[in-house]
Amino acid sequence: MAPMFLVSSPKMVVEGCKNGVIGSFPLLNARTADIVENWMAEITNELQRAQDAEPHKKIAPWAVNFIAHRSNKRYEEDLELIKKYHPPIVITSLGDPSPVVKIVHEYNGLVFSDVINLFYARKAAQKGVDGLILVCNGAGGHAGTLNPFAFLSAVKEFFDGITILAGSISNGQDVLAAEALGADFVYMGTRFIAASESFANEHYRNMLIDSSMEDLIYTDAFSGVNANYLIPSIRAAGLDPNHLTKKEKVDFSKMNETEAKAWKDILSAGQGVHSVKKVQTTAEIVQELQESYEKAVANILKKRSVNKYYKRESNNK
Repeated sequence: MAPMFLVSSPKMVVEGCKNGVIGSFPLLNARTADIVENWMAEITNELQRAQDAEPHKKIAPWAVNFIAHRSNKRYEEDLELIKKYHPPIVITSLGDPSPVVKIVHEYNGLVFSDVINLFYARKAAQKGVDGLILVCNGAGGHAGTLNPFAFLSAVKEFFDGITILAGSISNGQDVLAAEALGADFVYMGTRFIAASESFANEHYRNMLIDSSMEDLIYTDAFSGVNANYLIPSIRAAGLDPNHLTKKEKVDFSKMNETEAKAWKDILSAGQGVHSVKKVQTTAEIVQELQESYEKAVANILKKRSVNKYYKRESNNK
């Protein structure tokens, strides 16, 4: 589950991990470092209890998203909490991941970096990250514009670490397709926004259910960086989506203050929004993903079997 600003909650992380999916949250979802610490302790304790209760069950690791840009006013505080609570995976965004890599590798954790193009993918790879999250066209939030086929293929020419594919992935068939392309993991956000454990409110959830990919706009008007937003939320805020003005300056130090206000009113989603049909628990969503994945695999095997049959019959004739 991708870490989603103002959406991902500690309970959502725990439920994802208990059901075999890596749960994550942005550290800036918490307004203060004290709240972050409470969340990290809660996640650690809940997952340990779940593992103790079912020792043979696979509990997925959890992750936090850290804004690695030095203007992040909680940069040092959040790094100290990472040192203390040892999240198995740290996802870096918007800055040099080197300091994070040094800290996380000391406790044998993994560092993944969000990248939207080859320039940033190469820079992150050179800094020693364990994985690259390729944020492709159609992803929710701050998405890139590259096609996943081309992007993943190009990255694998110079990077032999873990690759995570993001953008418009919302069912088991999509997961299977990403595997076929060579991705190690997929990054799924929009499908989980309407999860009952998320911080999304009823208005947001209903808008997702009522929207399609045609209800999205890709613009830099709200954060200074291009992102996908729901057009109905822009109109509900009294703005004309056809006449938006670019926000010139991005101030990461105020990401959890001024940006929060914008993202509370202007709602984000990816092109996979069509897959959100109702409010479900995280466990129900994961179960549907598992079932659709198994169905997709079965369909592939069936097609191969049919093709072999016709090939054999043709040879017999």
